[in-house]
Amino acid sequence: MRALSPAFALAFVLSATAAFADPVGHYSVTGTNPGGKSTYSGEVVVERTGDTYRVVWDIGNARFVGTGIGNKDFIAVSYSSGNQTGLALYSDDGNGAWAGVWTYAGGKQIGTERWEPR
Repeated sequence: MRALSPAFALAFVLSATAAFADPVGHYSVTGTNPGGKSTYSGEVVVERTGDTYRVVWDIGNARFVGTGIGNKDFIAVSYSSGNQTGLALYSDDGNGAWAGVWTYAGGKQIGTERWEPR
């Protein structure tokens, strides 16, 4: 029984660490559009869908829906809204927030975005 206790403790610590860094959650989002000339804010929800994530942004009157892949360090998301599509890449800042860059399909400039836990 004593051999199981350290193994159980290690498994608990590792699962807690992975859960802390997982991007699943509700966030306030702020960002800059490509070229940095305008800003926006809204909400984003990240849900686990098997090995992938469903990411939904509500920005003003627009809703963007994406599919993400990643791990405890990053999440990459392909998204669309109507006829707009794009790609975003975020990293965990170590404090529960995620920050990254994004662009529209065919874009030549990038925007920035930050997710703060709600």
